[in-house]
Amino acid sequence: QVQLVESGGGLMQPGGSLRLSCAASGFTFSSYAMSWYRQAPGKERELVAAIGSTGGYRNYADSVKGRFTISRDNAKNTVDLQMSSLKSEDTAVYYCKATHQTAGYVYWGQGTQVTVSS
Repeated sequence: QVQLVESGGGLMQPGGSLRLSCAASGFTFSSYAMSWYRQAPGKERELVAAIGSTGGYRNYADSVKGRFTISRDNAKNTVDLQMSSLKSEDTAVYYCKATHQTAGYVYWGQGTQVTVSS
């Protein structure tokens, strides 16, 4: 059974930091590119950051460049998103996504809420 379980969300003040983690199981993690998306109320889901299957490729949305860092551990089947200098506009539900690097299979997690507010 494929599972992507996000954790680490919560309430944080502007300027603070949070670390999200996504634990994967039920598929060959090292064959999948991983990414984080987010969806704010009333808005479409958007790509935040992506990392290739070996970790050699990373991509970020312009809005988070220099503040967020994506990383993965293929031995532990996890992908993390370190978020710093948080802003109110970072408030959203954050989702973990797995995409097979050749076959195109896609899996999504259930999401974790991040709220940035004073």
